[in-house]
Amino acid sequence: MEKRIAILATNGFEEVELSSPKEYLEQQGWKAEIISPENGTIKAWAKTDWGKDYKVDQLLNNVKASDYDALVLPGGVINPDKLRTNEAALHFIKDFFKEGKPVAAICHGPQILISANLVKGRKMTSYPSIKIDLINAGAEWHDQEVIVDRGLVTSRNPDDLPAFNKKLVEQIKEGKQQQVE
Repeated sequence: MEKRIAILATNGFEEVELSSPKEYLEQQGWKAEIISPENGTIKAWAKTDWGKDYKVDQLLNNVKASDYDALVLPGGVINPDKLRTNEAALHFIKDFFKEGKPVAAICHGPQILISANLVKGRKMTSYPSIKIDLINAGAEWHDQEVIVDRGLVTSRNPDDLPAFNKKLVEQIKEGKQQQVE
């Protein structure tokens, strides 16, 4: 059965943290769509400089969580910082949790979940520089390559992408999770 996965990003996402999950999801025969507040294309950050432009498949204002089976939040420093102050993005993300659908966030991606008030009481990991932010928001932080907590998949950095991608696919195959208590 074909699945449809949303990848929420804007200019400044870490390139491999979008491209690797997208390719892995598409290898499953699923459709992975880039959703953005921006129309046209968005520019990647590739380790130390700007990367390629990526085509936006759907505008954020034109989609809803019920259109998708799961959500991916790539990191990078700029991308989560922009999205965490975007009310439409926060609403979109909260709806995935309300609907019990898998959500995956890597590197700095969990910062968006802090702003959406979705980390309290969850076991999570992230890039080390946002460890204190997650703890202060009520998460139980661990230094592990991947953590799954009630359908929420988190990883630390691009080195963790193989484990992150594998767990994301497992969660999508399992279907709905109890995400909001």
